[in-house]
Amino acid sequence: MCGIIGIISQNDVSERLLDGLKRLEYRGYDSAGIATLAADGEIDRRRAEGKLEKLADVLATRPLAGVIGIGHTRWATHGGITKNNAHPMANDTVAVVHNGIIENFASLKEMLQQRGAVFTSDTDTEVVMHLVSMHMQEGLTPLEAVQKTLSQVRGAFALAFLFKAQPHMLIAARRGSPLVLGITESELFIGSDAIALAPWVRTLCYLEEGDVATLTLHGDNAEVSILNEDGIAVERPLRQTNITADAISKGAFTHYMLKEIFEQPLTVSDTLQSLISVEDESFHAPLLALNKPFSKIRIIACGTSYYAGLVAKYWFEKLARVHVDVEIASEFRYRSPVFDGDTLNFFITQSGETIDTLAALTLVKQQGETCVAIVNVAESSIARASDHVIQTMAGPEIGVASTKAFTAQLVVLAALCLKFAKERNAISPHEWTNFFQSIAQIPGHISELLRNDGVYHQLAAHLCQVHHTLYLGRGANFPIALEGALKLKEISYIHAEGYPAGELKHGPIALIDSKMPVIVIAPHDEWFEKTLSNVQEVLARCAQVIVFTDAKGAAAIEAQTKTMPCYRIVILPESNMLTAPLLYTISIQLLAYYTAHMKGTDVDQPRNLAKSVTVE
Repeated sequence: MCGIIGIISQNDVSERLLDGLKRLEYRGYDSAGIATLAADGEIDRRRAEGKLEKLADVLATRPLAGVIGIGHTRWATHGGITKNNAHPMANDTVAVVHNGIIENFASLKEMLQQRGAVFTSDTDTEVVMHLVSMHMQEGLTPLEAVQKTLSQVRGAFALAFLFKAQPHMLIAARRGSPLVLGITESELFIGSDAIALAPWVRTLCYLEEGDVATLTLHGDNAEVSILNEDGIAVERPLRQTNITADAISKGAFTHYMLKEIFEQPLTVSDTLQSLISVEDESFHAPLLALNKPFSKIRIIACGTSYYAGLVAKYWFEKLARVHVDVEIASEFRYRSPVFDGDTLNFFITQSGETIDTLAALTLVKQQGETCVAIVNVAESSIARASDHVIQTMAGPEIGVASTKAFTAQLVVLAALCLKFAKERNAISPHEWTNFFQSIAQIPGHISELLRNDGVYHQLAAHLCQVHHTLYLGRGANFPIALEGALKLKEISYIHAEGYPAGELKHGPIALIDSKMPVIVIAPHDEWFEKTLSNVQEVLARCAQVIVFTDAKGAAAIEAQTKTMPCYRIVILPESNMLTAPLLYTISIQLLAYYTAHMKGTDVDQPRNLAKSVTVE
């Protein structure tokens, strides 16, 4: 989950290396570093423990010159959070930055130490540095040394190399972790993703699995050569990016997360427009055209994307009458799953690089089943490996806690549900029209909700003082309770758990006392009366109950809880089974954000987390 950047230019690169790392810091912020070739031809570097501002302070006092360099922002895997473990790893021959894990580093380290190598860090990355150095001392060229090193290491990784002996060349290698090259007429770039390179390039080249790329710059002559995993020269397609520096700016917002919450009316609208035509109530052809029938659906994802899958299970089974299994990707391939050949598989991921989801996709493809990626990055590994791709139009999401990417995923799944329901004649034409029109109106309802965010300030002022919180929901809103609890603990560090409201009496009710806030997601739907009974149960035990509901629900709750009123009732727009999860998601995002902000935690970069999980 680390971030990598590299630049070859005719001008000093250290300032831009640091700038690129700022856009990659969502991938890790335990430590950071930069290495360049100095004017005397020596490898020079600066490293710092902690967030990127610490490295900026180091560079302010000890500037780093050089027209070629590499940089890294780290999420710690092997080795603690120390300056010695910060990348780049470097000696007097080579500097290297690394995202991923070298699985056999222990045996390689033992072999290298027996040959006299001296290790100064606890990282697996240093093994790569010593291997390349050893092979160059044996007379191999830098490229040959990298290729031989890659043949010795196991794992999933992305690597970028800087060589003392090659002042005009960088080498990049990819196996399991993403790398993209940026190309202009007079400069070359390496990045973990396109966001890092956004201000400087429009032409991108995505490395494929096993690729090794050599980037060279002589004067104005920029060249890129790529070898595939068999060592054969190949050409990879050039892509044009429309990501701009403005798209990854906070603008007038205090945090990226708040900006991304308020971008959701546009995100949902853009995603809907890519899927449906409101005027004639039809689906665009690219939504999903399958070549063979299926009898059931399997959804595979991690984290917040997994919760989107859980919501979709309720939708698909209720409205489209199709059986759905939802799998946690990190568990799926380790339990010997059974394949029947006629299952449609959805892989949900924001980045398209989540290592566990990618591994599950590989397993499913080996079984010959159809794979569909629901992904925000069209050029990602999961998108390229899938049979079909449906892109969420969320744009860059910088905040580590996912917001707009999650709602965009829900929109795609809702549209798919309606498509399947219509094709299977599972709902009446009248029902289908009502659901279709309600989905089309969602962007306006989200805008309305965001205009009335003052109530969340008031709730957050109370919630930021507590240590534990329960979230309850039923039906398709139970996963939203899970998501609400996840958001709160991710960014505020308040312990929170989500439960199906019907499970309250099976254990969680033992936790409830007068100090326990219980947040209930309760639209006035077919489950409302049962949820209201759960509200009364927790009120009877003096819990501080906060209910998110609509006007009908609020009236019913107030009528039945006069003697034991709720702490607060928050009224949302009227909704149905398909639209409620989208609307109530916005509320729980706002509640989590303002609570964390009032607590003073680092909202965009919560401790121990990173945005894109590219290692197991």
